Amino acid sequence: MSQRPYVIDQMISAKSIAARIEALCSEIHDAFEDTNKLVVVGLLRGSFVFIADLVRELDLPIEVDFLEASSYGDEMTSSREVRILKDLRSPIEGRDVLVVEDIVDTGHTMHHVHALMDSRKPARLKTIALLDKPSRREVDFKADWTGFEIPDEFVVGYGIDYAQRNRNLPFIGKVRFLETDE
Repeated sequence: MSQRPYVIDQMISAKSIAARIEALCSEIHDAFEDTNKLVVVGLLRGSFVFIADLVRELDLPIEVDFLEASSYGDEMTSSREVRILKDLRSPIEGRDVLVVEDIVDTGHTMHHVHALMDSRKPARLKTIALLDKPSRREVDFKADWTGFEIPDEFVVGYGIDYAQRNRNLPFIGKVRFLETDE
């Protein structure tokens, strides 16, 4: 896939993300303070940085698992067909579960994953997304917790990629494509 030339403008700083995670963890702790063990399910690949920072900040007994769902591939727009590429390692029936997503855009992925997790009969099922783009929503889904609501911009960083690049940026940046003479 050939990429158009682009630059990245910082949208949300690493410091702002860290402060927001601290606040979110306080709310999550209050919601799950009576849990025996919280199963934190990260949606790969975009949530891996977020989930790492989140679980380090949570003062609860935690088990971490991952689910890989895809509706994008290397494209910039959703195919709207959600595929499960990697499933959980352990059953979640009767357990408290928090699903962690990097960004809720059209809502297709989280709607599908939430229905899948709910069908496995957890004791409690909650969701958190670092970013939310409600203006792009095609499916009725709202995470229980959201880090930041953003406008309809293509973003990268803090685990979020463009064709597998820019995941390692410590901030959320807006991709601005450059004009070319082609």
